[in-house]
Amino acid sequence: IKGDGRDADNIKPDSSFSRDGHAGETFDYMICNPPYGKSWKKEEDFIKAEAARGTAGRFYAGLPRISDGQLLFLQHMISKMNAPADGGSRIAIVMNGSPLFTGDAGSGESEIRRWILENDWLEAIVALPDQLFYNTGINTYVWVLTNRKTEERLGKVQLIDATSCYQKMRKSLGDKRHEITDDQILEITTWFQAFEEREHVRIFSTTDFGYRKITVERPLRLNFCISAERIERLRSENAFQSLATSKKKGDAGAAVVAEGKRLQDGILGTLHEMESDQIVLDRRVFEKTLMAGFKRHGLKLSAPLKKAVLSALSERDETAGPCLDAKGRIEADPELRDTENVPLGESVREYFEREVRPHVPDAWINEEVVDEKDGGVGKVGYEINFNRYFYTYTPPRPLEEIEKDIKVLEADIIDMVKEMMG
Repeated sequence: IKGDGRDADNIKPDSSFSRDGHAGETFDYMICNPPYGKSWKKEEDFIKAEAARGTAGRFYAGLPRISDGQLLFLQHMISKMNAPADGGSRIAIVMNGSPLFTGDAGSGESEIRRWILENDWLEAIVALPDQLFYNTGINTYVWVLTNRKTEERLGKVQLIDATSCYQKMRKSLGDKRHEITDDQILEITTWFQAFEEREHVRIFSTTDFGYRKITVERPLRLNFCISAERIERLRSENAFQSLATSKKKGDAGAAVVAEGKRLQDGILGTLHEMESDQIVLDRRVFEKTLMAGFKRHGLKLSAPLKKAVLSALSERDETAGPCLDAKGRIEADPELRDTENVPLGESVREYFEREVRPHVPDAWINEEVVDEKDGGVGKVGYEINFNRYFYTYTPPRPLEEIEKDIKVLEADIIDMVKEMMG
């Protein structure tokens, strides 16, 4: 840089985050190779405060997990792009695979990817060969971003698989055993410029990487029985145990504990009096009978205590009717809760009826789980899975060949055992 007549004072040591050496400046071209898996814990307060500034700050799109700041560097660079009216900018950043797919829908990483893709800044991603760097052998990816896309690239993202474009080095340098030749660089560049699908190139719409994560519920189905075994379970319920404890000290605390123990004894005594092996499949019917028994003994149960008693006396049962809440709505079973990723652009309803309903007819979509930004059912997420797009199926070897190899190994093992036994 110095040899090219540039001003060496433009090299700014220190933190790019909390002490931005080029604050307020924009650039035509930017390149970056940020540290992989580098924690930003030491600058957490500043970065969170910067994110809280909204669009006036650099990190408002989202915050990645604190153990990896790669996507913070990318947001930092995006904040320094020229406006499209001023010619725009182009960015190239080398990152590992984590920023491509780490983070579920709604997470910081997913929201950053969403921000980039919905603003149509991502131009291409190039998957590089492994073992290119001195201190790590992992696969890396070059993200190319711009806010001055050509017309043919609008709304599109080009993925280039250049993992096979390398030659072995005659002598390794640390973890660096591969290098990309000038001819291979030219070939990759040609693929990029051509913007045509071929063996190592795929072109997608920006929305192809997005999905809606919907929550699928199923009814809570329980049977109830006041048996000795289930009564005993009540002793381990937290709400029941807490009756005989108190944070108060002295006589006041002792009085609370004594009253709690009396209530415990009253509940257990009432349940043993009502003890039966009869199985009830309707929670409302069972609850009505149970509460009537407590009322006869002058026992009034708080909501948490009532919930603890019902929990102890119940078991999941697929033959039981759905449990209903106080408003008569079917209650969901948290243990059966599941999620589905619906591709963006596809109807959530149609996907559910086609992919879910045939397998679980009593399921429904939880419409209370919505995306904070667009208000649609389900949380929007974005991920870019290279392996999915460039996967090549390799059929297994014939069974006869595998069996032959196993017999050879067995013979070798027998020979080794014979040698060991003398």
